[in-house]
Amino acid sequence: MRLYFVRHGESEANTTGLFSNRPPGAALTAAGREQAESLAVRLHDAGITQIYSSPLLRARQTAEILSAALNAPVEVTDALREYDMGIYEGTKDPVGWEANRTLFMAWTIQKQWNQRVPEGESMNDMRRRFEPFVNDLVDAHRDSDSQVALVGHGGLYLALLPMMLSNVRYRWALAHPFGNADVAVVEPDGSELVCLSWCGLEPGAE
Repeated sequence: MRLYFVRHGESEANTTGLFSNRPPGAALTAAGREQAESLAVRLHDAGITQIYSSPLLRARQTAEILSAALNAPVEVTDALREYDMGIYEGTKDPVGWEANRTLFMAWTIQKQWNQRVPEGESMNDMRRRFEPFVNDLVDAHRDSDSQVALVGHGGLYLALLPMMLSNVRYRWALAHPFGNADVAVVEPDGSELVCLSWCGLEPGAE
């Protein structure tokens, strides 16, 4: 099997610096729709038969564009939702963005996985919904030719995928974050998950 971890196209929150990680969340911009349509063209020959999506609007709209082009059904799951930024949700507060940067370093470099902003989610909160979902998918399809797309968010993927992938390290991933409509392609290999491509790059490449 093969998993395609897709970040949504550009959203209105991306262009304005708004924290918008609670449903319904911000919609795609016109550019974001074009990015999703271009991604659908790139994935046309991948043989994707199932799409899972975060419940946030920008991810669902991206998934719906992929679904229409690839003729694959979409199932919405909270497992793929972006992490909640608590008291900063619905704001563009520069203090919130500084807190977000500090939080990410605490999670990824310092391994302080219970850190959170007030009323927000910790990395362990994300892990509890994301990791079992991915592991269950792999267990269900490990020996099949299933090609599955998961439409989620850059923060979620950057925080958790390096922990789950055998050949991606945090410092490298932080230097190569997900852009809008970027994809990480992942396959199971025995008991491990191996990244074949990370946002168009070979893992570890400069």
